[in-house]
Amino acid sequence: MTRTTAQALAQFLGDVSATDYHKNTLIPARKSSVDEKLLEKFPSTSDMPFWKGILMGSASKSTIIRPIDDVDFLAVFSNENKAWDKYAYDSKSFIYRIRDAYNGISVQQVGTRGQAVRVFYKNGGHVDVAPVFHIGNDVYNLPNGSGGWISTAPTIANRWFAERNSKLGYHLAPMVRLLESWNRAHSKRMRSFHLETVTGHVFSSLGGNYRDALHKFFLWAPNYLDVFDPGSQGGSLSSYLTWDGRQGLLTALASAENRSQLALDAEARGDHAEAKRLWRIILGNDFPVS
Repeated sequence: MTRTTAQALAQFLGDVSATDYHKNTLIPARKSSVDEKLLEKFPSTSDMPFWKGILMGSASKSTIIRPIDDVDFLAVFSNENKAWDKYAYDSKSFIYRIRDAYNGISVQQVGTRGQAVRVFYKNGGHVDVAPVFHIGNDVYNLPNGSGGWISTAPTIANRWFAERNSKLGYHLAPMVRLLESWNRAHSKRMRSFHLETVTGHVFSSLGGNYRDALHKFFLWAPNYLDVFDPGSQGGSLSSYLTWDGRQGLLTALASAENRSQLALDAEARGDHAEAKRLWRIILGNDFPVS
């Protein structure tokens, strides 16, 4: 049976969304592996006890898309034995110590990537472990990649996203998954946290017509690129964009806005084949055209 454009988009959204296996088995198992390893290496008797792990990023917001290979965790360390005094001026040694805890243990490779330790699993995929010290009120000190520290409040940002998702009828998370697919298909010009936050600001209301909503996002997003961290710690989330990067992103948004309008016009006149062809260009080659 030939799908309508709406049916094709619904199929695509289902195909890129995490399955029950991913949500209930794979991701929890990855979190457990992080907790177990850090508790083993940094027990309560350690000079730097591991306190708890927190699932972060797109996996915690239900915005993660398949294939799932990058899961983010916050690894919170206790200062009860004055570990902060040791690393307050040397966050590189702190993050190297976390990296060394994984050496030779069921991983293909471990490396430091700025503020996190990336652990590669032999059976595919990886986790990014961001080690932090809790400084109170859900604010954490995170290595900045050059020996110093930055403040971050990802759990506050998560609550903001959850509140926006609820206010928007739980359509925000699916919209972000579709936009992550667009972002992935077009050079990943936006960081995920930036994309999630922009999307949460763009819409004051949101329904189930995701084709129309995608067009509106591409049209309106250029006015919302300079949104601030909902956790009130990171400043403008667009600060990573160079001048060329911003221009490339604006061009990509304009192109998607134009194509999505053409797709909506094609669908309105009953030309679903043309509409689906255009959505495939926008959202990637996995978009069904039959």
